[in-house]
Amino acid sequence: MSFGIHVNEQPFDAEPRPGQCLRTYLRERGWFGVKKGCDAGDCGACTVHVDGEPVHSCIYPAVRAAGRSVTTVEGLATDGELHPVQQRFLDAQGFQCGFCTAGYLMTTAALDEEQLADLPRAFKGNLCRCTGYRAIEDAVRGVKHVEAPCAGAAVGRNLPAPAGPQVVTGTARYTFDIDVPGLLHMKLLRSPHAHARITGIDTSAALRVPGVRLVLTHHDAPERHYSTARHEHPTEDPDDTRVLDDIVRFAGQRVAAVVADSEAAAEEGCRRVEVTYEVLPAVLDPEEAMLPGAPVVHAKDAEAARIARPLDNVVGESHGEIGSVEEGFAAADVVYEETFRTQRVQHASLETHGAVAWFERPEEGPERVVVRSSTQTPFLTRRALCALFDLPLEKVRVLAGRVGGGFGGKQEMIVEDIVVLAAMRLRRPVKLEYTRAEQFFGATTRHPFTVRVKAGARRDGTLTALQLRVVSNTGAYGNHGPAVMFHSVGESMAVYRAPHKKADAYAVYTHAVPAGAFRGYGLGQVVFATESVMDELARLLSMDPLEFRERNIIGPGEPMISPGGEEEDLHIASYGLDQCLGIVRTARAEPAGAAPEGWLVGEGSALSMIATGPPGGHIADARISLLADGTLDLAVGTAEFGNGTTTVHRQIAAGELGTTVDRITVRQSDTDVVKHDTGAFGSTGTVVAGKATLRASQALAETLLTFAARHLGVHRDECRLLEDAVEYRNTRVLLKELYAAAHSAGRELAADGHFGGTPRSVAFNAQWFRLAVDPGTGEIRILRSVHAADAGKVMNPMQCRGQVEGGIAQALGATLFENVRLDERGRVTTAAFRQYRLPQYADIPRTEVHFMETEDSIGPLGAKSMSESPFNPVAPAFLNAVRDATGVRFTELPLTRDRVWLGLDEQAGARSGRPDGR
Repeated sequence: MSFGIHVNEQPFDAEPRPGQCLRTYLRERGWFGVKKGCDAGDCGACTVHVDGEPVHSCIYPAVRAAGRSVTTVEGLATDGELHPVQQRFLDAQGFQCGFCTAGYLMTTAALDEEQLADLPRAFKGNLCRCTGYRAIEDAVRGVKHVEAPCAGAAVGRNLPAPAGPQVVTGTARYTFDIDVPGLLHMKLLRSPHAHARITGIDTSAALRVPGVRLVLTHHDAPERHYSTARHEHPTEDPDDTRVLDDIVRFAGQRVAAVVADSEAAAEEGCRRVEVTYEVLPAVLDPEEAMLPGAPVVHAKDAEAARIARPLDNVVGESHGEIGSVEEGFAAADVVYEETFRTQRVQHASLETHGAVAWFERPEEGPERVVVRSSTQTPFLTRRALCALFDLPLEKVRVLAGRVGGGFGGKQEMIVEDIVVLAAMRLRRPVKLEYTRAEQFFGATTRHPFTVRVKAGARRDGTLTALQLRVVSNTGAYGNHGPAVMFHSVGESMAVYRAPHKKADAYAVYTHAVPAGAFRGYGLGQVVFATESVMDELARLLSMDPLEFRERNIIGPGEPMISPGGEEEDLHIASYGLDQCLGIVRTARAEPAGAAPEGWLVGEGSALSMIATGPPGGHIADARISLLADGTLDLAVGTAEFGNGTTTVHRQIAAGELGTTVDRITVRQSDTDVVKHDTGAFGSTGTVVAGKATLRASQALAETLLTFAARHLGVHRDECRLLEDAVEYRNTRVLLKELYAAAHSAGRELAADGHFGGTPRSVAFNAQWFRLAVDPGTGEIRILRSVHAADAGKVMNPMQCRGQVEGGIAQALGATLFENVRLDERGRVTTAAFRQYRLPQYADIPRTEVHFMETEDSIGPLGAKSMSESPFNPVAPAFLNAVRDATGVRFTELPLTRDRVWLGLDEQAGARSGRPDGR
């Protein structure tokens, strides 16, 4: 008897493998709209309908679908017409990276009226890391945000993401949504120890497993050390990593790689590898790691590896003083000092890390290895692979499909190196896709920080001194460690005037899962501390915290000074911080929702400043070409992972060329596309890559007008660009005719644009909350949330608002409950979404987002960045509101309900004089 299943009305008879889930069964048959996000039924990205009922296909046995009808997102549309739910998500642009969208569409399509009235319950099984959920709710409710395109008038409008139709139909292709013939699968054996030396490794039993083709160990790895971090200048990061090492430095570090015909065979091969360890002493606390006699994480040559003090476990440090903080504190009428701590946070992008590598022979040039990866940095990854394996650039091509979220976590080379090593050994395509658990213990996290702040002020509210001591736990490897540490004490201090400033900062190795780049890049951790202290100083002075900030923030044209030194290429090229604080002032004066009886009500605000790009240069190249049909091809190197750069680049090009966005095709994130692009990180997708697109578009506009004038025999100044033509008085020559004329003359109508990422401007944000706290349970409810963002000229308000809302939602998760926990042996104990606790639909309130009226003199067409910065002021604003409500200054994140209750109970005990403090 045949298996018998109908998928989107197509019959399939192939029986599933024993234990196979429905998700993999469907994906193996080409239904790539069914996504892998969690492996455990927690995220909903794999939702499909079985006989009309929504199920999480990752935990639904494929054998149960026998004789049933299965519908995936690809099957929602009928007769070429989108399902109404698909159309609503398209009209509202209810997505960013889009990796979760198929799951939301399938869930929503099955809801009845009663369920639609209770979306918090209806969406308990679906997660989104990008949007902050407001856009999803708008899509479900039928709110339309997308505007129709019109020629030339592109910038500043809510124009749709070009991949929108593919996202809502499940045809957008992410990293693994391809069929590679002859594909082999890789699985990794990982260390159970935080610190150990491998004294023996036997792979013979693994190689006997049917289907196993290769086992890689440290004996097969290059001796060269490198960093997994990707920066334009590799010297920013220490060279402390090997592809596979004989010393493991954290629980979860890869020890061996098994490549086989199937994932099951590779997993069994991992179980058969026999490893003998010499367990070594480990240190998990960064303060202890700096003490004499602590276990050394990397006993390497300091200069060669670029590690500040290897024997002290200090990978990087910064010390600086402006004026004399001792004099500043002596001149102060009030001084406040406190220590603040932030936790590890996982990026939790729904698409996990992964890569596929294979060999191809292009029409011109030598055979090369091709790497398709979930990366934010294809060009830098190619450069690193070439250096690691001694390959010329033309021998390696790196590309990204649509990337399912990043948030800095994919500014790393975590998987590509081992995949390429295997592909080179076997000359076969090899795939490695992380599980959700591996994301927690085998990828990177946000850096945990300990920040000691001391600040002083005069009675009139003038700051006299600001001092920081910052200790960052970079974990077992220093990828991004020094850069995050340096950045953390930059704009966080420079935004305030104070004649005396001092900072001592340390990035410290421990035997813990490595930290890396994360939204805000260290600023969020230190802003949490400094903005909390500003509130306390204001209280000591009996001054309005907002007025205290207004008195001390830098103004337009003022130097941005921090103890690390003034960055010469950083300017206040537009200033909207005063407007941001004005929004907060207005919000405070307006009524908010009532709190439950007996609850404590408070309000709080915080501000932040961030550079609109990393220091030292960030390179972007763009090329735009006229095609034979009169449309345009725009090639840019930067990646799309929900940041919206693809949309913005089309808007920039359309505006400069007088056409509509739908006449511009974008090719991107492929090392074959343009000369170079540093990558989509550091808030550069619009301000750096966008400026390259602007320059290319301006150059092509001039080229088209000049060529058309010569073609018509008229003056160039009398010609103008139209949607699909060049017009001279009453004469129009179509762009496709110009292409034909140029082609006949042996000429290409194309132009290049380049920007090196300097000079740089700054963006400003302010967040305000009014909330209520239940003193009996520690529960907190947000009554109102307001965010003010100075993004310069807002290129696409709909998208920019989504970036702000997504940043706030992610920050609220880090503020309230997200925490990557380690046990006493350094092992991650929160390696699943249900243990880690991501924000759900019901957790995130609607935030009122306001954009300031500024235009930047540096950014393209007046724009500034707004992808990272909304995250930074959220935690301090929230805890300042809790302080206002309860009188308790909480200094450690996350602010879980039990921590709130204990703080209130301790305060009550202190007031009552209880001897036990309770």
